[in-house]
Amino acid sequence: MKTKDLIPIGDLIAKQVAERVSVWKMRNKMITKSNSYSATRLMRSDCSVFKTQFTIKILLMVSLLLGGWIFSYSKNDHPNIIIIYADDVGYGDLGCYGAQSIDTPNLDLLARTGIRFTSAYATSSTCTPSRYSLLTGEYAFRNQKAKILPGNAPLIIELGKKTIASMLRNAGYTTGLVGKWHLGLGQPGEQLDWNGEIKPGPMELGFDYSFHMAATGDRVPAVYIKNGRIHNLDQNDPVVVSYEDPVGQDPTGTSHPSMLKVQADPFHSGTIVNGVSRIGYMSGGYSARWTDEEMGDKFLNEAIGFIRRSAKQSPFFLFYTTHENHVPRIPHPRFRGSTSLGVRGDAVAQMDWGIGQIIQELKDLDIRENTLIIFSSDNGPVLYDGYYDGAWEQNGNHHPSGPWKGGKYSVWEGGTRVPFIVSWPSQIEPALSDALISQVDLFATFAELVDSENQANAPIDSKNLLQALMGKTDAGRDHVIQQGIHLKAIRKGDWKYIPSGKISNRGKIGINLPVTIQPPGALLFLPEDPNEEKNLAHLYPRKVKELAELLESEIALKNGIK
Repeated sequence: MKTKDLIPIGDLIAKQVAERVSVWKMRNKMITKSNSYSATRLMRSDCSVFKTQFTIKILLMVSLLLGGWIFSYSKNDHPNIIIIYADDVGYGDLGCYGAQSIDTPNLDLLARTGIRFTSAYATSSTCTPSRYSLLTGEYAFRNQKAKILPGNAPLIIELGKKTIASMLRNAGYTTGLVGKWHLGLGQPGEQLDWNGEIKPGPMELGFDYSFHMAATGDRVPAVYIKNGRIHNLDQNDPVVVSYEDPVGQDPTGTSHPSMLKVQADPFHSGTIVNGVSRIGYMSGGYSARWTDEEMGDKFLNEAIGFIRRSAKQSPFFLFYTTHENHVPRIPHPRFRGSTSLGVRGDAVAQMDWGIGQIIQELKDLDIRENTLIIFSSDNGPVLYDGYYDGAWEQNGNHHPSGPWKGGKYSVWEGGTRVPFIVSWPSQIEPALSDALISQVDLFATFAELVDSENQANAPIDSKNLLQALMGKTDAGRDHVIQQGIHLKAIRKGDWKYIPSGKISNRGKIGINLPVTIQPPGALLFLPEDPNEEKNLAHLYPRKVKELAELLESEIALKNGIK
C-alpha cells in the first residue's frame, strides 16, 4: 500500500467524526442476533464504546495540533496476515450468517468487529480448484490439472509460478502453511518416494514452514508432512501408497467393515486408519499415522507455534487451512454433542473454538491490532459425502447454504458463495459489505497492500480490491466466474447466467440431484430469486447475450499478466 498523503488535522477530525457516526449507525442496523448479548445490550455497549473512542481520538488529535499533520497509515508498517480457510463450511453455517443450530461465538465476534461480506465467492464448488485460485490469483479452469486430486497426485502449480506465499516472502514476510494442502506433491511423471524428501511442494512455492496433510482426511496417505518429510516416520516402516490396487496387509472398509467407527460407501472403503476407511490404499508408516480426533488440536498447536516463532520476526503470513468440516467428521470427544446437528455441527463448533484460541494468542503476544485476519471457506457445504455419519438425518431445520440453493459440487449459489470475514483492528471499522469479491482477488489485493510494484504484475484474474477489503467502498469487481463440476456460470451485478448443460448437486445417501439447463441457458435475478428457480432468459434475451459473451470471453483469456 502506498503511504497515504498527509492530512490537515482539522479535516481529519471532521472526517473521523463523520466516519464514526456512520459506523455507529451501521452497527445498530446490523444487530439482529447474538449468542452472548441481547440487541439492547449491544446497542448500549456500542454507544458507550463509540463515545469513549471518539473522545480519546479527539484528545489525541488535539494534542497534535502543533504539528498540524499526521499519517493515517505507513507503508512500512505491514500487518501480519492470517488466512483461515475452512473446508466445506457453508454460508449459513455461522451464527453471524444466520445459523441458529451452531454456536460460533468467536467468528461472530470477528464479524462484529470487522467486515462481514455477503457477496464473496470461492472460485469453485470443490476444494482443489479453489485452493489453486486463491494461492495463484488465477481461475482454476485455466489449468486442466486443477481438479479434485488423489492423494498421490503430483504438484499442479508450475514451479516458478508466483503464489501469494512467494509474493509475500519477497516482500519480507515469514510464510507458513498449516492444515490441508490438496494441490499435489512431487514431480509430474515421477513416482513419489514418501519416505524421503517430498518435493516439490509448499516449500518450493514460497512457504518457509509447512505442516500439512497430502490431500484430504478421507484420502491416503493418512500422515502429516512437516517441511517436506513425513512427520514421525520410522524409516524401518516405509510408507507405500496406491490408488489402483491394495498394498500391504492392512484391513479395508470392504474386507473388515466391523472395524469401522463410521460406515462408508464403496469409494471410501479403502485402507482403514484409526477405525476409518479411506479413499485409496496405504501400508507402513504406523508411527506417523494420524488420529482423527486429535487432528484439530494438532493443526491448531502447529499454527500457534508458527505464530509464536514468527512474531519475533514480524511480519508473517499464515495460511491456516482447517480440516473442518470435511469428511470424515471425527471431532474431539470434548466437542461431541456440542450442537444438535451431530458430528457435522460439532466439527464447526470445534473449528470456531480453535479460531478463538488463535485470536487469544495474538492478543497475548500483543500483535492482534496489526494482524489482518481473513476467514472464508473453499466451497459450499455438503451433508452426506461418502460416510454414513448422520449429517443428513440430524440436520433438522438448519440451512448450511443459508438462503442460497445448492452446495458443494454445484454451480448454484450455495456451491461458491461462502462466508468471508475480514478483521484488522487498527485499520478496519465494523461494517457489512455487499461488495462483489472473489478469493482469486486476494493475490492482487495483498500485492497492493505490501508493494504496489507487485500489483502491476498480478495474475490476469486477480483484481485489486483493497479499498473494498478495508471497508472504504462497497464497489467490488464487475463480475465473477463460478465453477461447478460440469459448468461455469457468471454473476454480474444482480444477474447470474448459467449456460446450457448439466448441474450436479449432491443429495442424501445414494441420491444426486442433477438439473439440466436447456438452451439458451438460465438467466436469474438473485435479489428476488435466491433459490434460482425463475429462469428469465426468454424475457431478457439481450441480457442473456451480454452475459454469455462475457463468460465466453473470460474463459478464452490466455494465461498471463495484466
